[in-house]
Amino acid sequence: MAEALTIARQGYLFAGGRYETVGGKRILTGQLYAEFQIPQTVLQSYPVIMVHGGSQSGTNYTGTPDGRDGWAQHFLRRGYAVYVVDQVGRGRSAYRAGFHGPVREPDVDAAQQRFVAIKRQGLWPQAALHTQWPGGDAPGDAVFDQFFASQLPTIADFAKQQELNRDALVALIDKIGPAILLTHSQSGAFGWPVADARPEAVKALLQVEPSGPPFYEIGLEHVGPPEFYHAGNRARPWGLASIPLTYDPPVSSPWELVPVRQAAPDGPGLARGWLQQEPARQLPNLCKMPILVLTGEASYHAVYDHLTVKFLEQAGVHPTFIQLKDVGVRGNGHMLMLEKNNAEIAAVMMDWLERSLPAKAA
Repeated sequence: MAEALTIARQGYLFAGGRYETVGGKRILTGQLYAEFQIPQTVLQSYPVIMVHGGSQSGTNYTGTPDGRDGWAQHFLRRGYAVYVVDQVGRGRSAYRAGFHGPVREPDVDAAQQRFVAIKRQGLWPQAALHTQWPGGDAPGDAVFDQFFASQLPTIADFAKQQELNRDALVALIDKIGPAILLTHSQSGAFGWPVADARPEAVKALLQVEPSGPPFYEIGLEHVGPPEFYHAGNRARPWGLASIPLTYDPPVSSPWELVPVRQAAPDGPGLARGWLQQEPARQLPNLCKMPILVLTGEASYHAVYDHLTVKFLEQAGVHPTFIQLKDVGVRGNGHMLMLEKNNAEIAAVMMDWLERSLPAKAA
């Protein structure tokens, strides 16, 4: 039985947004919702901002579909204050069709293929190793139905998602002060520009299977060796994101960044990706905080997260790359915070944070 949580203060706040006039009425658009809990005894120097991925909401971090504690509770027990976000246009952060544009609806088939039924679907070699989903893998199973009930429409324009959430997350950090930023999947593309914009205030960046790989999408279709994966559209023209990052020498247009594809994959079952043309431009602001890239053994991100790490290294950034299988945490798909061993994964991240950041002053 988990130790009871003692919370000193909890509540919510909104950050960012701007007033617009629609049909003669003034409205606020672009604001972000954050729910916070402060433990009775704060042991850590900085709060953690938890940002969910595509089709998800902050509920990813506050529980699991089979009723266990989420990452928010695990971090609280280690003495972290926690802010759990609903992205702009999602959940309790208001969606405005006239400003945010079309949405992409959740899809049962896609959820099964990428998150839940990956072993049965077998679209990438590592999927065969998936063992940690806590329930059944199809509609009608109670755990699957709880998970899919939590899925929400997502703003379809990838660049707009990043612009809106970058601005709102920067406003949140400006409001609450220096913080640790934890992102997952789609929101990984927000993490880089937020850290780039506030390199002194983002004290650590935890990128859990961040949006990737650099420059081009990778198709998941398992087409056989030696390639396994096909190239998609240039979704991240700024390398790690669809929106600007600070490079040295400076870049005025993303088209000044020239992607060069690897001659061969780095190993069996891995994607052949793109890095910068040498000499590579550097990312000076991302060198100012510790960065962790964390990847599950069975996830489709096991195919290409190493490419994100190689891109960062080429740009002068030296992240820690933890592949969970290498620290004895096995069998995870993409929804790591919901899976059976989510507490073990939270401990890996918190142990890394406590090695990487100064302890709270007594």
